[in-house]
Amino acid sequence: MSLRYINQLAATVRRDHVHFPNRYGLNIAADLYYPKERKADFYPALIVGAPYGGTKEQGPAVYANELAQRGFVVLTFDQVYMGESGGQPRHVSSPELFAESFSASVDYLGIQVPFVDRNRIGVIGICGSAGFALSAAAVDPRIKAVVTASMYDITDLRGMMKPDKEQLDKMKMELAQQRWTDFANGQPEYKPSFPDHPYPSVDDLPDMDPINNEWFRFYAVPRGYHPNARGGFTTTSSLAMLQFSALDYIDEISPRPILFIYGDRAHSRAYSERAFDLASDPKEKYIVDDCEHIDLYDQVDKIPFTKIQDFFNQHLG
Repeated sequence: MSLRYINQLAATVRRDHVHFPNRYGLNIAADLYYPKERKADFYPALIVGAPYGGTKEQGPAVYANELAQRGFVVLTFDQVYMGESGGQPRHVSSPELFAESFSASVDYLGIQVPFVDRNRIGVIGICGSAGFALSAAAVDPRIKAVVTASMYDITDLRGMMKPDKEQLDKMKMELAQQRWTDFANGQPEYKPSFPDHPYPSVDDLPDMDPINNEWFRFYAVPRGYHPNARGGFTTTSSLAMLQFSALDYIDEISPRPILFIYGDRAHSRAYSERAFDLASDPKEKYIVDDCEHIDLYDQVDKIPFTKIQDFFNQHLG
């Protein structure tokens, strides 16, 4: 396991490992970052969601360590059925429950952390967490502002595949058949995307298409490898994405603001641009120059932390 993110904690920042339940009684494992020397009675708080299939020790730790130095209490968490959080069977993906984790985090911050101003809570969704963060904010007015970074809408499975009716019917049939197989086996099929151990460097990666190569350049090398982030979810998790649309009510977030951050070279930029078009004002785009999708996971010279700080300072009051 790479300890890059775990060990790079600023001397002025404290990190506590915490647990709390979601609305369904599932345990969420989280890390709470805050200034060691608190100079105020109450602080604004931010919740940072990991990329789809990622863990709190990866990109969220980078954001939390930096933003805690800038005057925020920051909570990172493992999604249910993932990492150190509860839920069986493992690696199940549920868009409803993944959105719920953001609201459960608001519950925890507003009740259990006495130095958090519960009326000044914002969220940051990285990659796939962005769609779930927006879905949560659409129904939870306690979330006062939203930032998305390298957004992916994982629930847009049809858009990703762009299937015709015949392809879509074939996929549904295969998933339905897999349910019978899973039931007979007593557990769902799970095929991880990334190896048990990281490749030594990007030069050692096998040949693959450009997008998979990008995922491997983060998750499958020491840069971002974590044993709890092997990639992928149970095969039949795709059924949930066919039944749920994260952005259906994005316009209801207004008048709370949304900031969409993405790289000019991000293969995912169309997701941010579509969500921006669907959202109502106030909304803003921030495009990072010479930046690919995974750069906004952990590259501190590319992540616009000052912009994020200013956005939340303005809109959290």
